[in-house]
Amino acid sequence: MGRYVVVRLYSMAMTLLGLSVLVFLMLRLVPGTVVEQLIGADAVVSPAMVAELKRFFGLDQPWWRQYAAWVGGLAHGDLGTSWRTGKPVIALIAERLPVTIELTAFAIGFALLLGIPAGIVSATQRDRAVDNVTRVGALLGLSVPVFWQGTMLILFLSIYLRWMPPVMWVDFLTDPRRNLTIMLLPAFCLGTASAANIARTTRACMLDVLGSEYIRTAAAKGLRPRLVVLKHALRNALIPIITIVGLQIGILLGGTVVVEEVFTLPGIGRLVLWSIYQRDYPLTQSTILFVAVMFMSVNLAVDLLYAYLDPRIRY
Repeated sequence: MGRYVVVRLYSMAMTLLGLSVLVFLMLRLVPGTVVEQLIGADAVVSPAMVAELKRFFGLDQPWWRQYAAWVGGLAHGDLGTSWRTGKPVIALIAERLPVTIELTAFAIGFALLLGIPAGIVSATQRDRAVDNVTRVGALLGLSVPVFWQGTMLILFLSIYLRWMPPVMWVDFLTDPRRNLTIMLLPAFCLGTASAANIARTTRACMLDVLGSEYIRTAAAKGLRPRLVVLKHALRNALIPIITIVGLQIGILLGGTVVVEEVFTLPGIGRLVLWSIYQRDYPLTQSTILFVAVMFMSVNLAVDLLYAYLDPRIRY
């Protein structure tokens, strides 16, 4: 397993290197720079002042020198300094990270609580009314855009029910009840598509396992149907389900951009969106790379979990 981990870490490093180049170049394709954002569209500024501002931010240097300076800082553990706030990027990420982690945790918890039982019931009741309803619901969950779903929920709650969750962020440790009230709708919106994906995968894996000979043997011995389904069938169907859950965690981390903007949550996703609007290159680049590291780390942890769930697996 040690060699497998080393190979995976090397692969992650190469992937991050390629991603850093891609993010760096794509940001430069967005029209305008931080200088234009600072002086405004209607400001009257001399060319000398514009040139001085570009020199201050290092934008007068060739792109490869800018990239080398950024990667050199990353190699020494320095994520850079935000151009617009003057704060270290690592400090801004640390401020917003708890919100994103909490939102992702609630969303994946909701997806697991809904998706796995729905998939099990759909598989055990194949081609019946419950199965058809579950499959249609999963299809709708995958089809409805998150931003539309969030907007409709907000409008429905405010117009028809005359209730709106508080919009001012409150930390969980400060006021747990208010925090959970704030997180309820965003987590539901973010986890809907993941729940549908998990339900579909669980159904497919359970149908495959339920047709196995050892399942029929266990049922023939007189074991209770619930024990056969949960202990024998579900356990042997967990590997693909765990894979999907790991991928969904990464997808949810990226999907927080839209949800945090719709529900005005001060998380990393909204920070990235704000930094792109402001053309804050160091903040955007380093934050996206940080999220990528989190996504890859989750996938590596899921892969290592396989050996625990199924002792037959060897790396």
